[in-house]
Formats: sequence, C-alpha cells, structure tokens
Amino acid sequence: MLPELRVLYFEDLEVGLSETLSKVIASSDVVGFAEITGDRNPIHLSEHFAARTPFGTRIAHGLYTAGLISAVLGTRLPGPGAVYISQTLNFRAPVRIGDTVDVTVTVAELVPERRRARLTCTCSVGGETVLDGEALVKVPRKEEADPLAARMGGRPSA
Repeated sequence: MLPELRVLYFEDLEVGLSETLSKVIASSDVVGFAEITGDRNPIHLSEHFAARTPFGTRIAHGLYTAGLISAVLGTRLPGPGAVYISQTLNFRAPVRIGDTVDVTVTVAELVPERRRARLTCTCSVGGETVLDGEALVKVPRKEEADPLAARMGGRPSA
C-alpha cells in the first residue's frame, strides 16, 4: 500500500513536526530491489549463503531501507514538490525479511532564506534503530507552488 500524498509548503513546517511510515519487508521487495539496482549480493537473495553469515538469514539491502526515507520525504513530509539536496546515512543493524521497519522523519531545523529543511531520519525495527541520518531538502513556498497544488487535484492538506 502506497502512502497517501500530502503537500506541505515551507510555511506549513515547524521544528518538531514528524511523520512515520511503516513497511513490512517482503522477499519480493528485496528481489525487486536487486533486479532494479543490479546488487545481487547473495546475502540478500540466497538463504543458503546468508545462513553462513553473522546475520544467519537473508537481509534487506541497506539502501532499500534508506529508500523508505525517500518515500516519506516525497509523499508526506514535506511531500510532492520537495527536492532532495543531501542525505547522510548510518547503518546500525540489519533488516531481515519479514521485519516491520518504522521510518520517522522529523523537522530539526528550518532555513527560511533558502527554503531548506533539515530533517532527522530514523528507521527502526521493534524499537531498535537500524538506520539513522539527516536529510536536507528544498521546500517550495505556497506562492511558488500553486500550479503544483492544482496538478495534485486541489489544495494541499495540512
């Protein structure tokens, strides 16, 4: 299930505003990510191979987990119209097939003169942080984005 789109403009943001998305990691997600990226490391695709690693079982690609941050940024906080500037990532623990990853993005700082938002990003499984970092995004102002809202089917929700 894809997250519902929500458009937030720079004026809608405030420090502490947060959004969370949860995703159960399916084997088909990992296989699809391998097909798209070409990363066919057997630790992601072969249970036999992965059983001999310290993880003991297949794990999701770290960048697949990081991609879930992009889903929050592009659909909910701030949403359509936001432009990624940069992202830092710290991989803390593996994500296994069947895990539910909770992705939380929180506004940490706003830079009005540049329309930038610095966001803390955390992915966790069962309360344990598996990935964290920060994103910097450029966020449109309302007066700049009226055509965007019209293309999205009306006015944004807040």
